[in-house]
Amino acid sequence: MKKELLAATALVTTLVGASVAHAVTSSFSGSVKNGAIGKDTDGSADGTFAAVNKANLSFSASETTDSGIKISTGFVVINEGGTSMNASGLTLTFTDGAKLDLIKAGNAYKSKLASVPGASGEQTIAGTTANHAPTGLGFANASSNVGFEWHSAADALGVDGLTWGISASVGDDGDGTGSSSTTETAYSVGVSYVTDAGDTTVTIGGGFVSADDSNSDTSNSKGQETAVSMTAVTGDLTVGVGFASGSEVATHTTTSQNEEVDGAEVMTAGAKYVSGDITFAVGYVDGDAKDTVTFGTAGISTDSYEAGSASVSYAVASGVTAILGYTDVSRADDSVNHAEGSGSSWYVGATVSF
Repeated sequence: MKKELLAATALVTTLVGASVAHAVTSSFSGSVKNGAIGKDTDGSADGTFAAVNKANLSFSASETTDSGIKISTGFVVINEGGTSMNASGLTLTFTDGAKLDLIKAGNAYKSKLASVPGASGEQTIAGTTANHAPTGLGFANASSNVGFEWHSAADALGVDGLTWGISASVGDDGDGTGSSSTTETAYSVGVSYVTDAGDTTVTIGGGFVSADDSNSDTSNSKGQETAVSMTAVTGDLTVGVGFASGSEVATHTTTSQNEEVDGAEVMTAGAKYVSGDITFAVGYVDGDAKDTVTFGTAGISTDSYEAGSASVSYAVASGVTAILGYTDVSRADDSVNHAEGSGSSWYVGATVSF
């Protein structure tokens, strides 16, 4: 009996050891947010309060082949929006630093944009509206999950600080109607350039995206956009500005009908200053567009979105940040003020990251 137990123990040890030896390297990270939010809209939501409880947990895994190519992927167990078990695609990182994203790759123009600073916090003013004015630089960022994005190595083409990317995706080619449009094909290019100007590091990024859909109502045009942004970092101060313009197809929130959105433009600006454990940040967004349900006919009235925000963050301890944030939003749908989607909001809370 003793011999059988020893043999069984040796077998289990061998199997476990082999399993561990062949497992990829993995890690996890996440955060928990707790706080309170207050809203005072131009409509009926005056002086309303709500608790904020949000969690995020994700896992990543990677391994390097004998030839030096790193293969990585991951999945989200739960994110702040409540979606669970959302798996990532595959990323291949080559020995020269170039990368290739496969499946859920996204668009190159958006990944090369310089990140314009903005306020932290969960403060927000929403409200159901047919307003299609863009609220960010990536408003026409449409693509299918079946695609790729190539990221060049650093200092591409012999130019210090230059990187570039290209992406493409393919999707369903079966025509639909109404709100059933999906991205059929998408193509995008993006460029990023980083340089030093004295004590200041300047980053400029941007590019172009064009996407078609499989909807007979929209003449197979999903959207197109050109975007560019720039940031400058001097010591503890970061400032940035961005601009994007283009057109897209959006869905009416109440009728589920597709709408053509033309002449969409948006400008973003922001600044961030770090003083010890305290971070001050401000952000501003100004966007407008004209929408219509009659494709091929330009809209007449303008949708608009304007928001200013500010926040103060304090690093209480390692991984623990207290946040106080405020935002003021103004929306108009077809040149008419949208009361429920306009107003002010504040947030006070803490984020615990791990």
